[in-house]
Amino acid sequence: MAGGIWGPARGASVGALTLTALAEGIRASRGQPSGPPAPGPQPQPKPESAAAEPGRAVTDPTAGSEPLSLPAPQEPAPEGPQQIPRSSWEEGALADLAVYTAACLEEAGFVGTQATAFTLSSALEARGHRLEDQVHELVRGLLAQVPHLAEGRPRRAALRVLSALALEHSRDVVSALLRCSPAPDRAAAELWRSLSQNQRVNGQVLVQLLWALKGSAGSQLEALAATRALGEMLAVSGCVGAARGFYPHLLLVLVTQLHELARDTHTPDTAKVWATSHRGPPHSHASCTVEALKALLTGDGGRMVVTCMEQAGGWRRLVGARTHLEGVLLLASALVAHADHHLRGLFADLLPRLRSTDNAQRLTAMAFFTGLLQSRPTARLLREEVILERLRAWQGDPEPTVRWLGLLGLGHLALNRGKVREGRAGLGRARRGASHESLSPQVRHATMLLPALLGALGESDPRLVDAALGALRRVLLRPRAPVRLLSTELRPRLPPLLDDARDSVRASAVGLLGTLVRRGRGGLRVGLRRPLRKLVLQSLVPLLLRLHDPSRDTAESSEWTLARCDQALHWGLLEEMVTVAHYDSPEALSRICHRLVQWYPSHVPSFLSQTQGYLQSPQGPLRRAAALLTGFLVHHSSLSHVNQDLLDSLFQDLGRLRSDPEPAVAAAARVSSQQVALLARAQPQPCGWSLPSLRHLPRPGRPRPRPARPPPVYADSPFQHRSLPSRWGCSGPG
Repeated sequence: MAGGIWGPARGASVGALTLTALAEGIRASRGQPSGPPAPGPQPQPKPESAAAEPGRAVTDPTAGSEPLSLPAPQEPAPEGPQQIPRSSWEEGALADLAVYTAACLEEAGFVGTQATAFTLSSALEARGHRLEDQVHELVRGLLAQVPHLAEGRPRRAALRVLSALALEHSRDVVSALLRCSPAPDRAAAELWRSLSQNQRVNGQVLVQLLWALKGSAGSQLEALAATRALGEMLAVSGCVGAARGFYPHLLLVLVTQLHELARDTHTPDTAKVWATSHRGPPHSHASCTVEALKALLTGDGGRMVVTCMEQAGGWRRLVGARTHLEGVLLLASALVAHADHHLRGLFADLLPRLRSTDNAQRLTAMAFFTGLLQSRPTARLLREEVILERLRAWQGDPEPTVRWLGLLGLGHLALNRGKVREGRAGLGRARRGASHESLSPQVRHATMLLPALLGALGESDPRLVDAALGALRRVLLRPRAPVRLLSTELRPRLPPLLDDARDSVRASAVGLLGTLVRRGRGGLRVGLRRPLRKLVLQSLVPLLLRLHDPSRDTAESSEWTLARCDQALHWGLLEEMVTVAHYDSPEALSRICHRLVQWYPSHVPSFLSQTQGYLQSPQGPLRRAAALLTGFLVHHSSLSHVNQDLLDSLFQDLGRLRSDPEPAVAAAARVSSQQVALLARAQPQPCGWSLPSLRHLPRPGRPRPRPARPPPVYADSPFQHRSLPSRWGCSGPG
């Protein structure tokens, strides 16, 4: 019964029939017994015309000589209890036409469905209307009828009609479904899932949805409906094969859409976007996009990617206006780690987008490009020189975000590099103007990579400085890293960053110094790393004082770096440094200062000058730590190590701290100023020597043995120590 015999039963109410009632009416009009049709193949009647015109009867051989006809729009409605308006009647007729077609196809296979779809299309064209309009009405009728159909064969037969129609008119079906279901609707979701399960149709429908999504830049409702439909289709396992053909393109479109939504200030609250599960369909546009993205990844075997994003807060970052690109970088990293089978295709789709005029598309592509450089096989798709030139070109972009992504890419490229070698001779030849081709690949790589990273350390944007510090750290992690060169280049650049006002920059700079010391410890032990030794001694006072930094990351990074210095230089002060870090012990700090004065007497003035700068710090813990360090350094110093000008300057600065608003700082300043006065009193005075601040001190007469200066005694610090019971997960005594 899959042929062209269809029409409402006479005397029936058009537009309000269910599938079962309509089928019963059809069988009654044909003189057949009521009930389900007999199993087995049915005879295939041949219609007199492929396109049945309105009002023209078509003979049914199985029902005798009684004709069944489609009433023409201009004729009155069939006999019935009430009269229906013409527009409603036509719409109901189309809806009943779809239901009746489904009734005829209960026992038909795909061939019968396809043949009926062709006949249906011809009939709709013969009515003199545009096919798109008729498909819209037909889809709307199916949306109204499907919820009332019984589960099983009746509903499946009705859904097969939609699939058959989409086989030849996928664009019209998709457009109609999108217009009919802008809001979450269970019936529409069922229709989308049925299209997804049909292997002959789902690929075409996905392509049309993708085009609808890309072409709906000005219509948020259409984009939302297309995104929701994609989520429903991708959640069906039968759609995996169809989506695999354009998986990279679909992934980029969804992530780019999230970027556009993140920039929209009117985007609704996305508190539920990153939830692992939700009740009912998602409502906000961003949540629909995230769910579609999760379905795409999960259906293709990327469940670990979804899990990693959830654990790292990647979904939250993806929907944030300021953190979207960080979310893209996390997604790229997860893909590299757990779903690398699409990286080549994704990398190829990214390249033309890097020059897009659309800012959201270009930045999203740049972030993906940067993240995929973590995959060595993917990065080898382009020559290394081409990638380096592209990343260096980004460093000249006026937008800080582009420069930040370029620095991250340089860091990933350095990590993938097998050997980052650069001798001073090679760099010198490059600086003297040697031809680029005459340099070895390793030197060419270094001459292009390191200058860009070192130059970014002077940027004002903390993201750029953090990225450059991270990239330099990755350079040091590679075999045969250029430790000596970086020690020389970082000596004027790194110490200012240790006192940077930005917490993340301070922590990264301290960590980079620790990595540099760790890689160069072999040379430090035998005295071959003179630039690195100078850098360590230049940074020693900031490291000791940053143990009391209010930023926990900076304090912990300082402790780790001091441990690396102790190991490389054989100080044997690890226990004292850990005690100072966790318990703020004055006794341990005194032992550290005693050793430093013994081993590096010529650096004592420099140590004191650096410490003096922290006496004006806006942070109370640092001012107190500087006062303590000054007192212990002065106490353990000899007369020949400190000049009178420095002593006077220290005495004046400590005198100002006596009126500090923090009582602990004022008390520490009084004790330390006494140590400065004791050292100045023991100093032999030349003729005419006089300082206003120390004029009240008596001058010694004939040289006589100096009594031992009493050690400074400081009260316990009132500031919070890092080693508290709650920090280690203990409840404490009692």
